[in-house]
Amino acid sequence: MTKQSSPSVSIIPAATGFSPGFVSLGLEAPLLATLETLGYEEPTPIQREAIPSLLAGRDLLGQAATGTGKTAAFALPILQRIRHEEKARPSALVLVPTRELAIQVGEAMQRYGKELRISVATIYGGQAIGPQLYALKRGVSVVVATPGRALDHIRRGTLKLQDVKVVVLDEADEMLDMGFADDLDAILEQTPKTKQTALFSATMPARIRSIAHRHLHNPIEITIAKEPVKAGTAPRVQQTAYVVTRPHRAATLARLIDMAGPKSALVFCRTRIEVDEVTSMLTGRGHRAEAIHGGMSQSQRDRVMQAFKSGQTELLVATDVAARGLDIPHVSHVINYELPSSAEVYVHRIGRTGRAGREGAAITILDPREQRLLRSIEQHTKARVAVLTIPTLADLRAKRLSRVQSDVEEMLQEGSLDSFIALVEGLSASHPPTEVAAAALKLVFRRQGGERPEQEIPILPVKQPEFGRPAHFAGRAGLSSRGGSAGVPRQPDGRARRGGQKTGMARVYVGAGRDSGIRPGDLVGAIANEAKVSSSVIGSIEIEERFSIVDIPEALAARVIELLGRSRIKGRKVPVRLFRE
Repeated sequence: MTKQSSPSVSIIPAATGFSPGFVSLGLEAPLLATLETLGYEEPTPIQREAIPSLLAGRDLLGQAATGTGKTAAFALPILQRIRHEEKARPSALVLVPTRELAIQVGEAMQRYGKELRISVATIYGGQAIGPQLYALKRGVSVVVATPGRALDHIRRGTLKLQDVKVVVLDEADEMLDMGFADDLDAILEQTPKTKQTALFSATMPARIRSIAHRHLHNPIEITIAKEPVKAGTAPRVQQTAYVVTRPHRAATLARLIDMAGPKSALVFCRTRIEVDEVTSMLTGRGHRAEAIHGGMSQSQRDRVMQAFKSGQTELLVATDVAARGLDIPHVSHVINYELPSSAEVYVHRIGRTGRAGREGAAITILDPREQRLLRSIEQHTKARVAVLTIPTLADLRAKRLSRVQSDVEEMLQEGSLDSFIALVEGLSASHPPTEVAAAALKLVFRRQGGERPEQEIPILPVKQPEFGRPAHFAGRAGLSSRGGSAGVPRQPDGRARRGGQKTGMARVYVGAGRDSGIRPGDLVGAIANEAKVSSSVIGSIEIEERFSIVDIPEALAARVIELLGRSRIKGRKVPVRLFRE
């Protein structure tokens, strides 16, 4: 191992105006073509600084938060550097803390390396080892791995690192938090001393410096500086977020738009191809949506903007680059399809709603790993972003029925129904009038998408916010204020987990669980509404397959058991009693 000398330091502001683009970074034509195909419009600050340094073969110590584009910052130069290497053994190793991130990074590297025909293997715990053994034996260029499983393969002799040219430690602080320090040292000992090493971390405590001191040689050091966002600069709009995994992001966006029913909304995406995909998905669901991004001609942009301003289009799906300079005075909602990479970008986006004294709403779809970045944005803007529970299918159906009712009531107020009354009277000759009315309402409901097949979206845990009440008592947007389930801690299999019974709390057994569709929010809502108990005093909740357990203050337990036992949960009565171990 080589002791590092004094690093050269480059501190970059997170937003510096227009970028010179990926062409100026030294990337070759196949990678540039891939980025164009994927719809990437401009490099992020970490990409602008890291890519040339890594292409030059320098070791790198980078400090940047999740969501700032780190994956492309190291993946693109790695792929370019190893494109001509022998593929029998790995030429690059990327170590990440979790299997979720391993999958994400592995998929990204496969996308970026498609034109170069570079093979990538993703290895992590909790996955059958057979396919991993087969992939490593067949030969791969890049291995993306969690430390524990990488060390397991090294000890088996199935992961050989003597030909590795580049090593990346991604989210290094998180790997140390998870106790992987010794594993990292053991893995890096198996790699050549001549390798290039890049370390990325959201924070830079002494222990990260210690790893860099042992394993990096004269590194370029890059810090993406926090934006000087002043308190109170964020607009006064209702700010909410929903935690969901990547595969369910599109369904979540559709669900939130269906619930909110915005008349004029901006949906921000990261890339051109994402803009096109989201626009296609929304128009396929019957929304009047248009795309705007840097790949469009000026005449196309002008047409789209005129349609949005005149109300012909209700949803404008855009990249940040395309949205620069747009003057749109009447925007009811801003929706972030993903969390922006910085507080400055977030403030700039949501500043497009809530103007001229109007009420506005900002909605963000959040990856589970981005919750720390969200809290950082809250600290910068001095404004709370409430993390809410994703509306269920039942919530969506109720909202649609409510809209149908409102539309009918509005039409009744408007009058001028004579010709339709005659039609109803004619139909009533052969059908009961109530069935005629129900059929008409069903027709309206169907045409509004009410009978479209929808998927249920898994509820994920969220970290406790630093502003206001705990997230799992935040409720659902547009629904009642009863407690949601977003903040209830869960086990890896998705079950709600109790955090240890507190003194003075009784454990109440409820005879319904996951197989009945019970969620923590259902129990919190039932207890709060039926027993008139404040949701803030309800303790931890555990949802099992056929029953649930709720911690209640001992002084309230008898009342809760009595009243909850008489009420219905999810439409049926269930046994409620004190829990016996």
